[in-house]
Amino acid sequence: VQLQASGGGTVQAGGSLRLACTPSRIILSVFWESDMGWYRQTPGNQRELVAWSTGGGFVNYTDSVKGRFVISRDNAKKKVYLQMNNLKPEDTAVYYCHRRNKGRDYWGQGTLVTVSS
Repeated sequence: VQLQASGGGTVQAGGSLRLACTPSRIILSVFWESDMGWYRQTPGNQRELVAWSTGGGFVNYTDSVKGRFVISRDNAKKKVYLQMNNLKPEDTAVYYCHRRNKGRDYWGQGTLVTVSS
């Protein structure tokens, strides 16, 4: 598995979860220059970009999570995180970690987040 994601689970609306992702088999410098992101997908729908962090430090979020989710990266540990606060039932999805480097895309196996009302 090239991208190991963890941290999913079930939480009540208003709660928080933190997802973590670790790319495997890459050296630090490659991680530093990689764009890292989190996507999510629900049954019958396309995968949706949730948050993005470029190697240059730019971050961006889809409108529905702005002010609630925070993407961060620990470049020394080669980890990227998604802190999800004030979760809503509509955030329920499988969340995927994604890495892009030199035009190539890499995906993790997904972690399920379920938000109950």
